[in-house]
Amino acid sequence: MQVSIVIPTFNERENVRTMVERIEGALRDQRYSYEIWFIDDSRDDTPQVLEELAQTHAQVHYVHRTNGRGLGTAVVEGFARSTGEYIVVMDADLQHPPEVLPTMLKRLMEGIDVVIPSRFVPGGSDGGLNTFRKFVSWTARWIGRIAIKRLRSVTDCTGGYFGLHRSVIANAELDPIGWKILMEVLVKGHYQTVHEVPYDFQSRDAGESKMSLHEQWNYLRHIGKLLWNSPEDRRFYLYCFVGAMGVIVNLLVMSLVFYGFHPHAWIASVVASLVAMAHNFLWNDKLTWKEHNHTEKWRRALQMPLFVLVSGTGITVTALFVQLFVWLHWSELMGQTLGIVIATGWTFTANNRWTWASSEEKLARQTQKKIRVTQE
Repeated sequence: MQVSIVIPTFNERENVRTMVERIEGALRDQRYSYEIWFIDDSRDDTPQVLEELAQTHAQVHYVHRTNGRGLGTAVVEGFARSTGEYIVVMDADLQHPPEVLPTMLKRLMEGIDVVIPSRFVPGGSDGGLNTFRKFVSWTARWIGRIAIKRLRSVTDCTGGYFGLHRSVIANAELDPIGWKILMEVLVKGHYQTVHEVPYDFQSRDAGESKMSLHEQWNYLRHIGKLLWNSPEDRRFYLYCFVGAMGVIVNLLVMSLVFYGFHPHAWIASVVASLVAMAHNFLWNDKLTWKEHNHTEKWRRALQMPLFVLVSGTGITVTALFVQLFVWLHWSELMGQTLGIVIATGWTFTANNRWTWASSEEKLARQTQKKIRVTQE
Protein backbone atom coordinates (compact mmCIF):
# COMPACT_ATOMS: atom_id res chain seq x y z
CA MET A 1 0.00 0.00 0.00
CA GLN A 2 1.40 3.41 -0.99
CA VAL A 3 -1.03 5.85 0.66
CA SER A 4 -3.08 5.70 3.86
CA ILE A 5 -5.72 8.33 4.62
CA VAL A 6 -6.56 8.54 8.32
CA ILE A 7 -9.85 10.20 9.25
CA PRO A 8 -11.03 10.48 12.88
CA THR A 9 -14.83 10.65 13.20
CA PHE A 10 -17.29 11.60 15.89
CA ASN A 11 -20.97 11.70 14.93
CA GLU A 12 -20.35 12.38 11.24
CA ARG A 13 -22.96 10.13 9.65
CA GLU A 14 -24.08 12.89 7.25
CA ASN A 15 -20.55 13.42 5.93
CA VAL A 16 -18.68 10.11 5.66
CA ARG A 17 -20.36 8.92 2.45
CA THR A 18 -19.65 12.22 0.73
CA MET A 19 -16.10 12.14 2.08
CA VAL A 20 -15.42 8.73 0.51
CA GLU A 21 -16.98 9.79 -2.80
CA ARG A 22 -14.88 12.96 -2.97
CA ILE A 23 -11.67 11.12 -2.05
CA GLU A 24 -12.37 8.57 -4.78
CA GLY A 25 -13.02 11.38 -7.25
CA ALA A 26 -9.84 13.23 -6.29
CA LEU A 27 -7.65 10.12 -6.60
CA ARG A 28 -9.41 8.43 -9.54
CA ASP A 29 -6.73 9.36 -12.09
CA GLN A 30 -3.77 8.67 -9.77
CA ARG A 31 -1.57 5.60 -10.28
CA TYR A 32 -1.02 4.52 -6.71
CA SER A 33 -2.92 2.33 -4.30
CA TYR A 34 -4.59 3.84 -1.25
CA GLU A 35 -6.62 2.92 1.80
CA ILE A 36 -8.96 4.97 3.98
CA TRP A 37 -9.00 4.36 7.74
CA PHE A 38 -11.87 5.84 9.75
CA ILE A 39 -11.15 5.82 13.49
CA ASP A 40 -14.58 6.32 14.97
CA ASP A 41 -15.66 7.45 18.45
CA SER A 42 -19.28 8.16 17.47
CA ARG A 43 -22.33 7.83 19.68
CA ASP A 44 -24.82 7.91 16.81
CA ASP A 45 -25.22 5.47 13.91
CA THR A 46 -22.01 6.52 12.13
CA PRO A 47 -20.52 2.99 12.71
CA GLN A 48 -23.40 1.47 10.71
CA VAL A 49 -22.75 3.86 7.84
CA LEU A 50 -19.03 3.04 7.96
CA GLU A 51 -19.80 -0.68 7.93
CA GLU A 52 -21.87 -0.21 4.76
CA LEU A 53 -19.02 1.75 3.17
CA ALA A 54 -16.50 -0.92 4.12
CA GLN A 55 -18.70 -3.59 2.52
CA THR A 56 -19.05 -1.69 -0.76
CA HIS A 57 -15.63 0.01 -1.03
CA ALA A 58 -12.57 -2.24 -0.79
CA GLN A 59 -10.28 0.60 0.23
CA VAL A 60 -12.43 1.67 3.21
CA HIS A 61 -11.63 0.34 6.70
CA TYR A 62 -12.84 1.46 10.10
CA VAL A 63 -12.59 0.74 13.78
CA HIS A 64 -15.18 1.88 16.31
CA ARG A 65 -13.79 2.75 19.73
CA THR A 66 -16.15 2.63 22.71
CA ASN A 67 -13.69 4.26 25.08
CA GLY A 68 -12.02 6.72 22.71
CA ARG A 69 -10.00 9.57 24.16
CA GLY A 70 -10.35 12.22 21.48
CA LEU A 71 -9.22 13.15 18.00
CA GLY A 72 -5.49 13.10 18.72
CA THR A 73 -5.45 9.54 20.02
CA ALA A 74 -7.70 8.48 17.14
CA VAL A 75 -5.09 9.70 14.67
CA VAL A 76 -2.32 7.89 16.56
CA GLU A 77 -4.36 4.68 16.35
CA GLY A 78 -4.85 5.34 12.66
CA PHE A 79 -1.06 5.63 12.26
CA ALA A 80 -0.68 2.24 13.91
CA ARG A 81 -3.34 0.52 11.81
CA SER A 82 -2.40 2.03 8.46
CA THR A 83 0.09 0.37 6.11
CA GLY A 84 0.92 3.08 3.58
CA GLU A 85 4.35 4.56 3.01
CA TYR A 86 2.68 7.98 2.93
CA ILE A 87 -0.02 9.01 5.42
CA VAL A 88 -2.56 11.84 5.13
CA VAL A 89 -4.66 13.02 8.07
CA MET A 90 -7.86 14.96 7.49
CA ASP A 91 -11.16 15.71 9.21
CA ALA A 92 -14.43 14.03 8.25
CA ASP A 93 -16.51 17.23 8.24
CA LEU A 94 -15.53 18.18 4.64
CA GLN A 95 -13.89 21.41 5.82
CA HIS A 96 -10.66 19.85 4.52
CA PRO A 97 -11.29 19.50 0.77
CA PRO A 98 -10.13 16.10 -0.60
CA GLU A 99 -9.34 17.80 -3.90
CA VAL A 100 -6.04 18.99 -2.37
CA LEU A 101 -4.88 15.35 -1.95
CA PRO A 102 -3.18 14.98 -5.38
CA THR A 103 -1.00 18.04 -4.73
CA MET A 104 -0.09 16.84 -1.24
CA LEU A 105 0.81 13.35 -2.42
CA LYS A 106 2.82 14.70 -5.35
CA ARG A 107 4.96 16.75 -2.94
CA LEU A 108 5.41 13.78 -0.60
CA MET A 109 6.49 11.52 -3.44
CA GLU A 110 8.95 14.19 -4.57
CA GLY A 111 10.73 13.74 -1.22
CA ILE A 112 9.12 16.29 1.12
CA ASP A 113 8.81 14.85 4.64
CA VAL A 114 5.75 16.79 5.85
CA VAL A 115 3.16 18.55 3.65
CA ILE A 116 0.67 20.91 5.31
CA PRO A 117 -2.27 22.54 3.53
CA SER A 118 -2.34 26.07 4.93
CA ARG A 119 -5.03 28.71 5.13
CA PHE A 120 -2.42 31.41 5.56
CA VAL A 121 -0.06 31.17 2.58
CA PRO A 122 -0.85 33.08 -0.63
CA GLY A 123 -3.83 31.44 -2.27
CA GLY A 124 -5.22 30.00 0.97
CA SER A 125 -8.30 31.12 2.91
CA ASP A 126 -9.97 30.50 6.26
CA GLY A 127 -13.31 31.77 4.97
CA GLY A 128 -15.08 28.71 6.37
CA LEU A 129 -14.82 30.14 9.89
CA ASN A 130 -16.95 32.89 11.41
CA THR A 131 -15.30 35.93 12.99
CA PHE A 132 -15.26 34.47 16.50
CA ARG A 133 -13.80 31.16 15.34
CA LYS A 134 -11.14 33.04 13.34
CA PHE A 135 -10.13 34.95 16.46
CA VAL A 136 -9.96 31.75 18.54
CA SER A 137 -7.93 30.03 15.81
CA TRP A 138 -5.55 32.99 15.51
CA THR A 139 -5.02 33.11 19.28
CA ALA A 140 -4.37 29.37 19.53
CA ARG A 141 -2.00 29.44 16.58
CA TRP A 142 0.10 32.28 17.97
CA ILE A 143 0.24 30.79 21.46
CA GLY A 144 1.72 27.66 19.92
CA ARG A 145 4.16 29.52 17.65
CA ILE A 146 5.43 31.77 20.43
CA ALA A 147 5.76 28.97 22.98
CA ILE A 148 7.40 26.25 20.85
CA LYS A 149 10.37 26.78 18.57
CA ARG A 150 9.58 24.09 16.00
CA LEU A 151 6.18 25.65 15.26
CA ARG A 152 7.36 29.18 14.53
CA SER A 153 8.11 28.79 10.83
CA VAL A 154 4.84 26.94 10.05
CA THR A 155 1.92 29.27 9.24
CA ASP A 156 -0.85 26.75 9.99
CA CYS A 157 0.65 24.70 12.81
CA THR A 158 -2.73 24.07 14.49
CA GLY A 159 -4.44 22.67 11.40
CA GLY A 160 -5.67 19.09 11.24
CA TYR A 161 -4.95 18.52 7.53
CA PHE A 162 -1.45 17.23 6.76
CA GLY A 163 0.53 14.49 5.07
CA LEU A 164 3.82 12.85 5.94
CA HIS A 165 6.22 10.06 5.12
CA ARG A 166 5.89 7.19 7.58
CA SER A 167 9.50 7.64 8.69
CA VAL A 168 8.54 10.98 10.28
CA ILE A 169 6.62 9.20 13.06
CA ALA A 170 8.76 6.09 13.31
CA ASN A 171 9.75 5.64 16.98
CA ALA A 172 8.16 8.98 17.88
CA GLU A 173 6.41 8.81 21.26
CA LEU A 174 3.15 10.50 20.28
CA ASP A 175 0.88 11.18 23.24
CA PRO A 176 -1.47 14.04 22.27
CA ILE A 177 -4.07 15.76 24.42
CA GLY A 178 -7.18 16.89 22.57
CA TRP A 179 -7.27 17.62 18.87
CA LYS A 180 -4.05 19.36 17.74
CA ILE A 181 -2.17 16.25 16.61
CA LEU A 182 -0.13 18.17 14.00
CA MET A 183 1.71 20.05 16.76
CA GLU A 184 2.61 16.73 18.37
CA VAL A 185 4.04 15.49 15.07
CA LEU A 186 5.99 18.70 14.39
CA VAL A 187 7.56 18.70 17.88
CA LYS A 188 8.32 14.98 18.21
CA GLY A 189 8.63 13.82 14.59
CA HIS A 190 11.83 13.15 12.63
CA TYR A 191 11.93 15.30 9.50
CA GLN A 192 14.05 17.71 7.49
CA THR A 193 11.59 19.38 5.10
CA VAL A 194 8.13 20.89 5.54
CA HIS A 195 6.12 22.21 2.60
CA GLU A 196 2.93 24.26 2.87
CA VAL A 197 0.37 24.38 0.06
CA PRO A 198 -2.62 26.75 -0.01
CA TYR A 199 -6.17 25.57 0.45
CA ASP A 200 -9.60 27.06 1.15
CA PHE A 201 -10.99 25.98 4.50
CA GLN A 202 -14.62 25.08 3.83
CA SER A 203 -17.70 25.82 5.89
CA ARG A 204 -19.41 22.85 7.50
CA ASP A 205 -22.50 21.64 5.61
CA ALA A 206 -23.67 18.95 8.03
CA GLY A 207 -23.03 17.80 11.58
CA GLU A 208 -21.92 19.93 14.51
CA SER A 209 -18.65 21.60 15.36
CA LYS A 210 -16.59 19.80 18.02
CA MET A 211 -14.97 22.98 19.37
CA SER A 212 -15.74 23.62 23.04
CA LEU A 213 -14.22 25.26 26.11
CA HIS A 214 -13.08 21.80 27.18
CA GLU A 215 -11.13 21.38 23.94
CA GLN A 216 -9.59 24.84 24.34
CA TRP A 217 -8.44 23.83 27.84
CA ASN A 218 -7.05 20.60 26.39
CA TYR A 219 -5.13 22.69 23.86
CA LEU A 220 -3.44 24.73 26.59
CA ARG A 221 -2.64 21.52 28.49
CA HIS A 222 -1.17 20.10 25.31
CA ILE A 223 1.05 23.17 24.83
CA GLY A 224 2.27 22.82 28.41
CA LYS A 225 2.97 19.12 27.97
CA LEU A 226 4.88 19.70 24.72
CA LEU A 227 6.92 22.44 26.39
CA TRP A 228 7.83 20.23 29.33
CA ASN A 229 8.82 17.35 27.05
CA SER A 230 10.86 19.55 24.71
CA PRO A 231 14.24 20.33 26.33
CA GLU A 232 15.07 23.13 23.90
CA ASP A 233 11.83 24.97 24.78
CA ARG A 234 11.57 24.05 28.46
CA ARG A 235 15.10 25.27 29.14
CA PHE A 236 14.37 28.91 28.27
CA TYR A 237 11.38 29.13 30.61
CA LEU A 238 13.36 27.52 33.44
CA TYR A 239 16.16 30.02 32.79
CA CYS A 240 13.71 32.92 33.11
CA PHE A 241 12.30 31.41 36.32
CA VAL A 242 15.76 31.09 37.85
CA GLY A 243 16.53 34.67 36.75
CA ALA A 244 13.37 35.96 38.44
CA MET A 245 14.30 34.14 41.64
CA GLY A 246 17.76 35.69 41.33
CA VAL A 247 16.24 39.18 41.32
CA ILE A 248 14.50 38.41 44.62
CA VAL A 249 17.76 37.04 46.09
CA ASN A 250 19.59 40.15 44.89
CA LEU A 251 17.16 42.53 46.56
CA LEU A 252 17.05 40.52 49.81
CA VAL A 253 20.85 40.33 50.09
CA MET A 254 21.30 44.03 49.27
CA SER A 255 18.74 44.98 51.92
CA LEU A 256 20.42 42.73 54.51
CA VAL A 257 23.94 44.03 53.78
CA PHE A 258 23.01 47.71 53.39
CA TYR A 259 20.73 48.01 56.40
CA GLY A 260 22.54 45.47 58.55
CA PHE A 261 26.18 46.55 58.05
CA HIS A 262 25.76 50.09 56.59
CA PRO A 263 28.47 50.00 53.86
CA HIS A 264 28.38 52.26 50.80
CA ALA A 265 25.41 51.48 48.57
CA TRP A 266 27.62 50.37 45.69
CA ILE A 267 29.37 47.84 47.94
CA ALA A 268 26.03 46.39 49.01
CA SER A 269 24.98 46.30 45.35
CA VAL A 270 28.12 44.43 44.26
CA VAL A 271 27.82 41.89 47.10
CA ALA A 272 24.15 41.32 46.27
CA SER A 273 24.91 40.89 42.56
CA LEU A 274 27.69 38.38 43.26
CA VAL A 275 25.45 36.32 45.57
CA ALA A 276 22.61 36.43 43.05
CA MET A 277 25.00 35.39 40.28
CA ALA A 278 26.19 32.42 42.32
CA HIS A 279 22.58 31.54 43.10
CA ASN A 280 21.65 31.66 39.40
CA PHE A 281 24.65 29.58 38.35
CA LEU A 282 23.91 26.82 40.87
CA TRP A 283 20.21 26.61 39.99
CA ASN A 284 20.84 26.73 36.24
CA ASP A 285 23.44 24.00 36.63
CA LYS A 286 21.15 21.77 38.70
CA LEU A 287 17.82 22.57 37.03
CA THR A 288 17.92 24.36 33.68
CA TRP A 289 20.83 22.41 32.20
CA LYS A 290 20.77 19.44 34.57
CA GLU A 291 21.32 16.96 31.70
CA HIS A 292 24.54 18.75 30.69
CA ASN A 293 26.76 17.96 33.67
CA HIS A 294 30.19 17.46 32.12
CA THR A 295 32.37 14.68 33.49
CA GLU A 296 35.62 16.36 32.44
CA LYS A 297 36.97 18.42 35.36
CA TRP A 298 38.46 21.12 33.13
CA ARG A 299 35.12 21.75 31.44
CA ARG A 300 33.37 21.91 34.80
CA ALA A 301 35.98 24.36 36.04
CA LEU A 302 35.34 26.68 33.11
CA GLN A 303 31.59 26.84 33.56
CA MET A 304 31.44 29.34 36.42
CA PRO A 305 33.91 31.81 34.80
CA LEU A 306 32.02 31.56 31.51
CA PHE A 307 28.72 32.16 33.29
CA VAL A 308 30.14 35.24 35.06
CA LEU A 309 31.52 36.57 31.76
CA VAL A 310 28.21 36.07 29.97
CA SER A 311 26.25 37.58 32.86
CA GLY A 312 28.61 40.54 32.94
CA THR A 313 28.00 41.25 29.25
CA GLY A 314 24.26 41.01 29.92
CA ILE A 315 24.57 43.62 32.68
CA THR A 316 26.56 45.83 30.31
CA VAL A 317 23.94 45.52 27.59
CA THR A 318 21.21 46.53 30.04
CA ALA A 319 23.22 49.54 31.24
CA LEU A 320 23.86 50.66 27.66
CA PHE A 321 20.15 50.64 26.91
CA VAL A 322 19.47 52.73 30.02
CA GLN A 323 22.11 55.25 28.93
CA LEU A 324 20.70 55.32 25.39
CA PHE A 325 17.23 56.13 26.73
CA VAL A 326 18.74 58.88 28.93
CA TRP A 327 20.38 60.45 25.87
CA LEU A 328 17.08 60.29 24.00
CA HIS A 329 15.21 61.78 27.00
CA TRP A 330 13.03 58.70 27.25
CA SER A 331 12.06 56.77 30.36
CA GLU A 332 15.06 55.13 32.07
CA LEU A 333 12.79 52.35 33.36
CA MET A 334 11.67 51.58 29.81
CA GLY A 335 15.32 51.39 28.78
CA GLN A 336 16.03 49.09 31.71
CA THR A 337 13.08 46.85 30.74
CA LEU A 338 14.13 46.63 27.09
CA GLY A 339 17.72 46.00 28.13
CA ILE A 340 16.67 43.16 30.44
CA VAL A 341 14.63 41.51 27.67
CA ILE A 342 17.49 41.68 25.15
CA ALA A 343 20.10 40.71 27.73
CA THR A 344 18.02 37.71 28.80
CA GLY A 345 17.84 36.46 25.23
CA TRP A 346 21.58 37.00 24.76
CA THR A 347 22.70 35.40 28.02
CA PHE A 348 20.44 32.38 27.54
CA THR A 349 21.73 31.79 24.01
CA ALA A 350 25.36 32.26 25.06
CA ASN A 351 25.07 29.98 28.08
CA ASN A 352 23.25 27.37 26.03
CA ARG A 353 25.95 27.39 23.34
CA TRP A 354 29.06 27.76 25.50
CA THR A 355 28.66 27.44 29.27
CA TRP A 356 26.57 24.26 29.21
CA ALA A 357 27.28 23.14 25.66
CA SER A 358 27.15 19.41 24.89
CA SER A 359 27.89 17.42 21.76
CA GLU A 360 24.31 16.08 21.73
CA GLU A 361 22.89 19.60 21.92
CA LYS A 362 25.15 20.81 19.14
CA LEU A 363 23.95 17.93 16.98
CA ALA A 364 20.32 18.78 17.78
CA ARG A 365 20.88 22.43 16.81
CA GLN A 366 22.48 21.36 13.53
CA THR A 367 19.46 19.15 12.82
CA GLN A 368 17.08 22.00 13.64
CA LYS A 369 18.94 24.30 11.25
CA LYS A 370 18.51 21.75 8.47
CA ILE A 371 14.71 21.75 8.78
CA ARG A 372 13.49 23.67 5.76
CA VAL A 373 9.99 25.09 5.49
CA THR A 374 8.81 26.06 2.01
CA GLN A 375 5.54 27.41 0.66
CA GLU A 376 3.78 27.74 -2.64
